[in-house]
Amino acid sequence: MAEADGVQGTAAARFFAYASQDGVALLGREWGDATAPLPVVLLSGLTRNSRDFDALAQALVADPAHPTRVVAFDYRGRGGSGHAPFTTYTPIQEAQDILAGLAHLGISRAVVLGTSRGGLVMFVLAFLKPALFAAAIYNDIGPYVDVAGAVRIAGYVGAALSETWPAAIAELKATQGFMFPALSDDEWERYARQIYGEANGKPCLSYDAALLDSFKAFDPDKPQPNMWPGFDALGQVPAMVVRGALSDVLSAATVAQMAEHHPGLVIHEVPDQGHAPLLWDEVSQQAIIGFIRAVA
Repeated sequence: MAEADGVQGTAAARFFAYASQDGVALLGREWGDATAPLPVVLLSGLTRNSRDFDALAQALVADPAHPTRVVAFDYRGRGGSGHAPFTTYTPIQEAQDILAGLAHLGISRAVVLGTSRGGLVMFVLAFLKPALFAAAIYNDIGPYVDVAGAVRIAGYVGAALSETWPAAIAELKATQGFMFPALSDDEWERYARQIYGEANGKPCLSYDAALLDSFKAFDPDKPQPNMWPGFDALGQVPAMVVRGALSDVLSAATVAQMAEHHPGLVIHEVPDQGHAPLLWDEVSQQAIIGFIRAVA
């Protein structure tokens, strides 16, 4: 198993390990009260891992009057989880791995939040285990992914990093600055150290570079798979969508369509952020916490 990355925050995360059905060693993090009645399950983006959610997890467990259990997973090939054949780096396999992890933890029902790829995994889970969902939160993802955003993401997967932290941070700012124009220099460093690992003092990818191979069949000129059935399968559970106002993945038009399909949809837009909102800011955290408390 790859080395686990460190986390920020004050409430220490507890690591847990389990195995997939095909024998891949998988890792996750848990925060808060393991006896709380309605866990919050956090699913990360394509190249990301459970470290992405430390700030949100800290906010979720901060109030002792509302004990909360928060769980996040490293998909196969990401973070501290073991690598696997790139052909298994799919939302279907990742959903099956999540179900194995939830069974390991004894979780049968939860509020589920998915960022980007995590939302696509949620669409699969909606068919595999619809009873899992007490509520659904989509962080900058919907049943239609804007092609421009998909092309941009496909362009950086597997790309080599600069060999020093200052250079890697500068490169990240140069390529993603248009999506996060309000971040300070300190926040750019925080962002870089959140999404990259470190080996021998140098930044490194926090995922298997072979993930790129799973994108080779992507053709922006071909019609997208129809993901609306996955969204509609959760049409009877409370739902929230968080959208970055500058997102090139989730358009305002798609959010409007989601609201038509799900009239009770709660919509929260994050200003000055693109794909995907970092969920560091208190306004977004409190919006998510308020939605979860209303469900619980």
